[in-house]
Amino acid sequence: MSQIPPVDLGRQYATIAEAANAAVLEVLSSGRYIGGSSVTEFENHFAQYHQVEYSAGCNSGTDALYLALKALGVTAGDEVITSTFTFIATAEAICMCGATPVFVDITTETFNLDLDQVEAVITPRTKAVIPVHLFGQPVDMTRLGAIAQKHGLYIVEDCAQATGAKWGDRLVGSLGDIGCFSFFPTKNLGGCGDGGAITTHRRDLYEAIKMLREHGSKIRYQHEVMGVNSRLDALQAVILDIKLRHLDQWNQQRQAIAKNYDFLLSDVPGIQRPQAIPGGTHVWNQYTLLLKAKERDTLRQELLAQDIITMVYYPKPLHLQPVFEDLGYQSGQFPLAEQCSHQVLSLPMFPGLTPSEQERVVAALKEQLTV
Repeated sequence: MSQIPPVDLGRQYATIAEAANAAVLEVLSSGRYIGGSSVTEFENHFAQYHQVEYSAGCNSGTDALYLALKALGVTAGDEVITSTFTFIATAEAICMCGATPVFVDITTETFNLDLDQVEAVITPRTKAVIPVHLFGQPVDMTRLGAIAQKHGLYIVEDCAQATGAKWGDRLVGSLGDIGCFSFFPTKNLGGCGDGGAITTHRRDLYEAIKMLREHGSKIRYQHEVMGVNSRLDALQAVILDIKLRHLDQWNQQRQAIAKNYDFLLSDVPGIQRPQAIPGGTHVWNQYTLLLKAKERDTLRQELLAQDIITMVYYPKPLHLQPVFEDLGYQSGQFPLAEQCSHQVLSLPMFPGLTPSEQERVVAALKEQLTV
């Protein structure tokens, strides 16, 4: 029996192999591997896709967040509100600017920031909020936008897992001051290595980020601010440009797979299926269950014995990570994030996952959950 992986990038590559191979060879023969027209073309296409004025590539989603916060002037003494249930990069970027992350709990329906709790933690030191569109589910940006406007806060969207998702009729990454994207290979729009980008409507932020990513320089060997080396290379740019043309189709496949999981899992006991909230368009980077009737890690091993590989995002929320001990958060302070960290399980989810593979995943789940 063949193994069912959590993601199969080889299947995706097979659908674009001819175009991708030709584009990569063209870059290799050009001798222009950093910067140049390939990167500019992708940045322009990425901005056009999101219906924003500007996009700038960088070398990772983490750097996209860091560059965004730096461009907004976030610095030591500032506070930035974000979710405790996310990858560390979200909070890491805040700390890299010298600011303090302020964590908020989530809802178990969306796994996203609980907007009911955001206003309660705003202080005179709060400068920005980072909504994480987790697992492909957009945050309610109408409501968050109203909160940010009321308190004079910047919004930096963490779109790492949600490229192509929408709130209303607008794509994530176009709703805040800056959108930040990761092109890690397993993302909805993933490269063949690391990469990232920002999107914005504001020219001043775009120019600041371009300078910061080039060692703080607009003119070579003339450095105006302390910057970093964070560039998207040409090989990744041409691959991403090809993949961008297929993104909507691949996201539609993810949505069909999620709908089929919903149907197959409708009578499986002991689970809470993920929900797409009204007002948003979910693009299902992950299909994540909340287990209520069985210990998660035991179930994972039982599924692995049947060659079904699942994933866990995230086994320990950020407020309980050793690196943030000095912030003084306590166990039990964010109970829903802590509950999810012990009970979430992400099923195989990728374009090209077949209905028969889904049926096998659900049959194995049902077998173990009804024992």
